[in-house]
Amino acid sequence: MSKAAVSRKSRRSLLLLLLVFIVPILLAKMALDNQWFNYGVTNQGELLDEPLTLSDVDIEAFTEKQWLLLYTVPQNCDQRCIETLKGIENTYFALGKETPRVTPIALSHSPFNAEQLKQLNQKHWRIQSTPEKALQRLTEQTVYVADPLGNIILQYNTPEKTQELTTFGKAMLTDLKKLLKYSRIG
Repeated sequence: MSKAAVSRKSRRSLLLLLLVFIVPILLAKMALDNQWFNYGVTNQGELLDEPLTLSDVDIEAFTEKQWLLLYTVPQNCDQRCIETLKGIENTYFALGKETPRVTPIALSHSPFNAEQLKQLNQKHWRIQSTPEKALQRLTEQTVYVADPLGNIILQYNTPEKTQELTTFGKAMLTDLKKLLKYSRIG
């Protein structure tokens, strides 16, 4: 081999080596600049921007330390509302052995009628009237997650369509399982 051929071969090897290291760095930089990925988002629900506690909304904390699923029932609980209540209950059951650590609470403006109560498993739900402060601070048709210390940390907007109910339930279930796994309280 001539000296020129060896020189070309070593240049080509050097260029290939540089490409192997430089191309991934350039791709990573482009991915960050163009926001191709979510930055460290692991929760499905929306974290609350402002700190909010159960005492801020006049919801009495229970003596036993429990994780709470708070559903703010709309003034007129229609079929969508009932389906959301069932979806929350299904998520609650899907927690399996962790269900004793969680309590679903329905915050209602007015009492449920007999037909609505038939569709709810009252053994699992705590139904209480919505306090005045909760009306001002909590959004209707939203599910909130409160930790055993009384901090409301996550919120989920209820789905508009029945088809979205399973995705809604899975998102809540994923977050609750993570929270319960890493939590030593409640």
